[in-house]
Amino acid sequence: MHTFFIAPTGFGVGLTSISLGLIRALQRTGLKVHFLKPIAQPHPGDAGPERSSELISRTLGLTPPEPLALQQVEHRLANGELSDVLEDIVSRYRQAAVDADIVVVEGMVPTRQASYAARINNHLARTLDADIILVSAPDDDSMATLADRIEIHAQTFGGPQDPKVLGVIINKVHDLELAEDPPTDRDALKRTLKGFAAALKQESKVLDTEDFRLIGCIPWQDELNAPRTLDIAELLQARILHPGHMQERRVMEIALCARTVPYIVERLKPGTLVVTPGDRDDIIIASSLAALSGTPLAGLLLTGGMAPDERVARLCQPALDGGLPLMVADSNTFNTATRLDRMNREIPIDDQERAERVTDYVASHIDHAWLERRCGTKPRELRMSPPAFRYELMQRAQQARKRIVLPEGDEPRTVQAAAICQRRGIADCILLASRESVEAVARAQHITLPDGLQIIDPDNVREAYVDAMVKLRQGRGLNAPMALQQLEDNVVLGTMMLALGEVDGLVSGAVHTTANTIRPAFQLIKTAPGYNLVSSIFFMLLPDQVLVYGDCAVNPDPNAEELAEIAIQSARSAESFGIPPRVAMISYSTGSSGTGVDVEKVREATRLAQEKRPDLLIDGPLQYDAAAIASVGKQKAPDSPVAGQATVFIFPDLNTGNTTYKAVQRSANVVSVGPMLQGLRKPVNDLSRGALVDDIVYTIALTAIQADDQAKDAAG
Repeated sequence: MHTFFIAPTGFGVGLTSISLGLIRALQRTGLKVHFLKPIAQPHPGDAGPERSSELISRTLGLTPPEPLALQQVEHRLANGELSDVLEDIVSRYRQAAVDADIVVVEGMVPTRQASYAARINNHLARTLDADIILVSAPDDDSMATLADRIEIHAQTFGGPQDPKVLGVIINKVHDLELAEDPPTDRDALKRTLKGFAAALKQESKVLDTEDFRLIGCIPWQDELNAPRTLDIAELLQARILHPGHMQERRVMEIALCARTVPYIVERLKPGTLVVTPGDRDDIIIASSLAALSGTPLAGLLLTGGMAPDERVARLCQPALDGGLPLMVADSNTFNTATRLDRMNREIPIDDQERAERVTDYVASHIDHAWLERRCGTKPRELRMSPPAFRYELMQRAQQARKRIVLPEGDEPRTVQAAAICQRRGIADCILLASRESVEAVARAQHITLPDGLQIIDPDNVREAYVDAMVKLRQGRGLNAPMALQQLEDNVVLGTMMLALGEVDGLVSGAVHTTANTIRPAFQLIKTAPGYNLVSSIFFMLLPDQVLVYGDCAVNPDPNAEELAEIAIQSARSAESFGIPPRVAMISYSTGSSGTGVDVEKVREATRLAQEKRPDLLIDGPLQYDAAAIASVGKQKAPDSPVAGQATVFIFPDLNTGNTTYKAVQRSANVVSVGPMLQGLRKPVNDLSRGALVDDIVYTIALTAIQADDQAKDAAG
């Protein structure tokens, strides 16, 4: 599936008109196109549904998801909740993407009130992994200025050379002569569509390439930008004395008439709205005569709150009966003219005729051949962005709705995370602690404990697990008193609950060490069939995508066989969370360039992993930059299927892995989710002792998904 993000280079470029035309052009290629306006931007005076989404719905028969309210978004951004906003937008995008070949996403328009629009558009495009189409308008600028503006805005999204930045559509191009064959005269050539495109390409070298192109050039047409007389009446809240044909007639020109009749006669043309004070009987009569003679004026607007004299009105009645609209504005002529000049010229949602004409007109000036080539190709692999990953995490956990035990039941962050998970349906959480201590924490932290959040006092249940634990550890010399003593540790108690199937997963580590969390799982849960060891991964939420790092928490110095198994486990984990696995076995050298015990271990691990799973893309040894950066990978390992595009990074030892993940996390301000343990029969996951509440929530969600996947594997 393709996603096109439509981004304006400024205010007033006609973004919604381009969305309408682009969707119509794509539909004509036989593709199923859906639309999303992520954030509503109402104009002053707008009431009812969001304009872009409603126009798309009425004109093209689509049903876009409801956008987020601007006021709500601004409040959340001010509170530092950008990630949450992006997750909500991912949710709406997924609704729009159902059964679609293409989703057209309309970005925010920069205004005085929304000067942050360009920054938000960049986040939106990256979150949705979209291809960017810029929309610009000349605004009486020179070709050089227009070209510079386009290139500057392209830099916002990575520059014209970025493969996701496709090109630009130029809207509202004035004074074009739509000639089929370019004239030979140079000045005349510039006035044609082809000439304009040629002149713009001459100023902007990047527009003269296949990577960044002029996708469309839309000539200005007065008729398509003309409001109905009815729209003028609604803008001014005018009293309608006689509606006439105000729903059909369009205002092509506004004539402010203050002079005597001989000087205004030439302005009484079809589509003219005559604006004059209500006591100018001469202008009123002259306008009526023009209408009676066959000139379809847009209407007669009287200012100052004055209706015409009854005798004059009777004299003009034949013109009114012929369809001439007559209305009265309470404001004076100057204020009326000012409001008309500042009128929002966007298409009203109920102006179906104009919307249809604009849609077809814009569609006819977009490069259909390029669209067919672009959309006919196999869509590139979508990157899993951090907001999309978090959204998928929550959705899948909510669908799984597993029981997760939390041994650190009265730890404040854990209590808050459990309350969040229970309230949002992420998991059914069980806190191991006395009710009194949990309620004391909740009061101190101002946490409301939701219904359904289960609290089990360990002192009341510990003895019930002694016999089962002795049986599980038979042959290890464990007797009942020893088992009871070990069950004093809530992590051991929670692990026993998991081993017996009373819960689906366990999360600990907010106050316990990693060893304290994992050791009982090794003893009581054991490894899953087909695996010989337990390892860990972190999900690294980089700005543009989510990567998997393993093993950064469990195995200090795995041998080649163990490293190969870690790679296979990590690839499977990545795939189960929607990340296409391309596994890079990391070393200090790439390919055959280096020698030594450490690099030989990685080379052997790569060979073993490839033998066990020939269906996976696994390559190594690769240096980190060769694995992660396309240009370096192409230079150092040109034949590698992984170099430059790795999604799973397997480090040769714990020292390298833990150091790297923490360096990336802290230096690049990257959120890391994990460690997630892999290879156990049932999911147990460890927390960092510095974990935030959100980290615990994400880990609970991960654990629930692991439990669901394992249950499906066992059933299937």
